[in-house]
Order: sequence, then C-alpha cells, then structure tokens
Amino acid sequence: MSIEELYELYRKYPVVQTDSRKVTTGALFFALKGDNFNGNAFAAQALADGAAYAIVDEVAYVANDRYILVDDVLTTLQQLAHHHRLQLNIPVIGVTGSNGKTTTKELLIAVLSRRYKTYATEGNLNNHIGVPLTLLKIRPDAEMAIIEMGANHIGEIAAYCRIANPDHGLITNCGKAHLEGFGSIEGVRKAKGELYDHLRAFQGTIFRNADLDYLREMAKGIDKQITYGTANAQIIGKAIGEDALLRVVLLTAKLETEIRTQLVGAYNLPNVLAAVAVGHHFNVPVEEIKAALEEYLPSNSRSQWLEKGDNKIILDAYNANPSSMKLAVENLAALSGNNKWLLLGAMKEMGQESAAEHQALVDLIATHGFQNVILTGPEFKDTRHSYLWFSDSEQVRDHLLQQPIHQALVLIKGSRGSRMELVLEAF
Repeated sequence: MSIEELYELYRKYPVVQTDSRKVTTGALFFALKGDNFNGNAFAAQALADGAAYAIVDEVAYVANDRYILVDDVLTTLQQLAHHHRLQLNIPVIGVTGSNGKTTTKELLIAVLSRRYKTYATEGNLNNHIGVPLTLLKIRPDAEMAIIEMGANHIGEIAAYCRIANPDHGLITNCGKAHLEGFGSIEGVRKAKGELYDHLRAFQGTIFRNADLDYLREMAKGIDKQITYGTANAQIIGKAIGEDALLRVVLLTAKLETEIRTQLVGAYNLPNVLAAVAVGHHFNVPVEEIKAALEEYLPSNSRSQWLEKGDNKIILDAYNANPSSMKLAVENLAALSGNNKWLLLGAMKEMGQESAAEHQALVDLIATHGFQNVILTGPEFKDTRHSYLWFSDSEQVRDHLLQQPIHQALVLIKGSRGSRMELVLEAF
C-alpha cells in the first residue's frame, strides 16, 4: 500500500495509536518495535479492541485484510506524518534547544491560542515517534502548529525537520546538555543548528535570542529573523524586582507593559520574550499576550513555585544539565532570605565530562556560600565537598522526614533520572 493510499485511510480514521492498551474504536494501530517489545504481537488485540486497521511489518502476523503489511512501521508512520504535513497550509513552528524548550513551547501555545486554533506537541513527546504523532493529531481546523524537537545526537533535528517541514523556528539556547551523545558544546550547536539549516534552505523565519552571540553566528544567511532580548533587538524586555516569581517589563515601542508571570527565576526571561516575539509577529495584541503569559501556570516539575507548610519551594526537577543548574543556583543565591537549601540530584547523560561538571557545580555552590546542601546520586559521590550526600532521592526523603526543614527557601533540581520530585514527600 502506498503512502497516498494509506493517507486516504487515515482521513477516514484520523486517530493514530501506537499503544495497544489505549486503542479506541476506529483508530489506526501502528505496531512499533522497541528494544524490549514487538508491537506486531499486539496487533490482533488492538483490532479486537476496536482498531480499524493494524499496520504491521512482519508477514507472520497478517491474518486478514484489516492488517496492512509495510516494510517498516516506524518509517511508514513518519512518511504518513510528512504527507499529512504537506497538506497543511498553516505556519508550523519548530522549537528546540538545550534548556527551556518545553516551557517556551507551552508559553507559545498559551499566547497563540488566544487568536488561533493551535496544535502542539503534548508534554515532551519530541522524539522520532512523538514528532510524527504530533503531526498526525493536527485536524483540518488547525491555524497554527508548534512542534517541539528534542535530540541527544547529531542528525536528529535534521530528521525531524524532514518530517515536519517547519517554516518558522526557534532555538532557545545551546548549553551543556546530552554531552554523552553530542561530545562537546560545538556538537550541541551543530545539532541544534540543524533547525536553522533547514529554515535557511527553505527561506523560513527564525525567532532569535539576540543576547546569545553564538545564535547570531549560527543564523548567518537566514534573511527572515525576528529578534528578542534585553538590548539591540526588535522585542526588548528586562526582568524587574527581586521576587522569586519572574516579572518582565517590555520596553519595545507600542508594546510597553509589565507582565507578572507565575514562573520562577530570571532565567525564564528569554522564554517569555520568545513568546512575546512570536505572538507579536502573528498579530496577537499585546494585551492578550500579557494575559496569556500571566495566566500560564507551570506544571510537571518545571519552574514551579510551591508553598508547603512553612517552606517555599522551587521545584525544577524535570531536567538538569550544567547550564540550567548554574542558572538555578545563581537565581537562588540572588533571592532574599537567610535560610536557603539546595537539594540537587545528579546530571545524567554527561559522558566523559560527568566528573568534571559535577565538581564544577559543587565548586559553584561553595562560591556562593551555601551551607544547607544535599547532593544526590552516584555522580556526586567522588566530588570534593563538605555537604550531605545520598545515593538516591528516596534516602534524601527519608532523611528529611527524620530531620525536617522549616521556614526555608528550597531549590529542588536534578535530571529526570534522579527523581528529585520524590523529595517533596518530606515537606
């Protein structure tokens, strides 16, 4: 069956599912394979549960004409998504970066949804499966689409661009993340820059943080650029006040206003300004941009402000790398208060740089004079420090249940694999 023929089936049955446990009546079930599972083996059950067709790639599982045999299910899913994308006559915005891409995407959704029917990546489904599934959820009423693109090795973003064909793009930043796959900061820039490469080749538009000189260099040759930042940009804004929650004043002519966000930390300023730049470019009035950004409430352990008992907590435990850790520690240091605590989990996927980067973080903490520090994870075990250390977050939780923290300002941060959100159970 050709992709065009499969697309006609998709138009009739426009719900795509890759998890047989979540199949609904009339869905198309794509039998993907993984390291520890073979979706072909679940095709019969998916059909029994109401799927209209099952797309499989092993002939042994084909029992009747409700099975569609293809060479490779994943490739077919991606090709179908690309074909669907080509039928869409709407702006498609690709978003990537080392830090802040999911928060930025969520802010873009909040702003653009004020004026447009907007479809976007759900959660962080930003990989080789999530990107095509996101595209295939876009319905005919769509007016705007936002596709988040994650990567941990060179070539991934380029592959996602071939599927999603974005005509607008935004790189939040290029920091020290996934060094195990990228090898170096230069590797990170090359990988994230694949979004710029695509937009340069297809005369697309980028939204660029003018405060990051390396993005200017990476963007050379792209004619359509909308810039944002704290100076020398089309959209200019600054963080104001010393509160934990970010307040932003816009200084651009005819956009002057103050935005009181519910995001923690001045490090979220670029994410807010990116959303302002995108909204303004697509003619969302500044009053609606302001309202959208003020109403946005972060979730899923990203820049969350929590009050538990007599403690105030910054929960930023969804991801961590040297760049984001540095910003979070420096942000806490800048906030007023005497009783500050750092509960930090290890940074994952650091490769050969892991030991050096964890030591650099410990040294940074000491430079700011923090006394109340708990480090978690084997990556911190051999670092030179005088702080408390535990092998996992469960031990930290148990320790704090025995020796609770009171009247403190607490930062909880770590890579997803460190599971630092469990520490909340002690508050």
